[in-house]
Amino acid sequence: MIPALFTDLYELRMAQAYRAEGMADQAVFELAYRKLPDRRNYILAAGLEDVLRFLARFRFTADELDWLRSQTGFPDAFVSSLEKLRFTGDVYAVPEGTPVFPNEPLLQVVAPITEAQLVETALLNMVHFQSLALTKADRIVRAARGRQVVDFGSRRAPGGDAALSVARATYLAGGHGTSNVLAGRTWGIPIFGTMAHSYIQAHETEAGAFEAFASLFPETTLLVDTYETLEGVQLVVDLKKRLGNRFRVSAVRLDSGDLAALAREARRMLDEAGLRTVTIFASSGLDEYQIAHLVEAGAPIDAFGVGTKLAVSADAPELDMAYKLVEYAGKGRFKLSRGKTLHPGRKQVFRQMRDSRMTGDTIGRFDESLPGTPLLRLSMLAGEIQPQPSLEESRHYMQDQIAQMPDKLLSLAAAATPYPVDFSKRLTEDLESLRSRTKPDPQPIPAH
Repeated sequence: MIPALFTDLYELRMAQAYRAEGMADQAVFELAYRKLPDRRNYILAAGLEDVLRFLARFRFTADELDWLRSQTGFPDAFVSSLEKLRFTGDVYAVPEGTPVFPNEPLLQVVAPITEAQLVETALLNMVHFQSLALTKADRIVRAARGRQVVDFGSRRAPGGDAALSVARATYLAGGHGTSNVLAGRTWGIPIFGTMAHSYIQAHETEAGAFEAFASLFPETTLLVDTYETLEGVQLVVDLKKRLGNRFRVSAVRLDSGDLAALAREARRMLDEAGLRTVTIFASSGLDEYQIAHLVEAGAPIDAFGVGTKLAVSADAPELDMAYKLVEYAGKGRFKLSRGKTLHPGRKQVFRQMRDSRMTGDTIGRFDESLPGTPLLRLSMLAGEIQPQPSLEESRHYMQDQIAQMPDKLLSLAAAATPYPVDFSKRLTEDLESLRSRTKPDPQPIPAH
């Protein structure tokens, strides 16, 4: 679990300054991203489960406070004030699996300013990575067009927490499971795995390795490319001849080479041997683009194991995501930085539909009543987590959300025109009103 000390130094400096200045009023922070990565038409919101657990358990331990006291510049009175600090605010969020677009709040924190400020780093960390992972997993699952997808990315993920997040994201996106056993235990996700090349290398012969493993795990998948792939497939056929009715091997796994050509030849060999129920599982550096190519080429592959490129969201590893103050002490706060304009005040996103398809969103003031369905929902009230859907419920919800998206957004390439997102008239007027107040008074032209 992420500790409260998982924060940037400037968060603590600001918290110290807020205390010194007596600033303790309610603040509203919103988490959103500014622009889509290349070849992305939407982002799927994720990370809410971890955010809520983090906030519910937020506290500084005695050891953390002792360490802070040892650091130059933190007065004892400030450090002591952190001892009883808990998150007491509210959280509004879009449900996990909701498609979101630039400038739309995924998450909204309403809390005393110190509480809301100190959690910025952790919240961005969780929502940023998991939203990227879920979006990547969705693209991979859709590219497979109903064929099984299994997460193999744990060994290449950027850390243990990330590996678990990717496993969960893959399942949430409609994948069939993960190789990560801890993820299986944590969320009840189906776990997959058979053997590595090292098992076969450890035996004197490949045939001996296959027979020994199949005797222990009759319905296993046999990895056939340690030496020469099609010779490995032939050894599986030979094993069927030796075992007869005791042969129950379920699949062969291809992990190198020209996967399409090898799959076709392997399928021919298996079918001719009467092994039509033995399926073909493929892995080896796959992503959505390679999987789409294999599927479109008609490669007889039944399942895909996807590792590194899923685990690191290789073609889109970062989002321009930020957590910004939009209201303090009941007054809207804004930004006019070039390319980073921030509309003032607490917001809501209204999604319009026609014939069960999304047609456009409007970002409005939180107190507005606009056409469409409000996306931000109460997830935490006064520091208490509100009822949340199960992983299975979120999985079904996300599939419904994907089905509601315009077809042009579901392409692996960038859409010719982006999904329409507008700001409401009142929100635009609020920004313009504040903008006009910040303009310096015109200086009189000196007389000559």
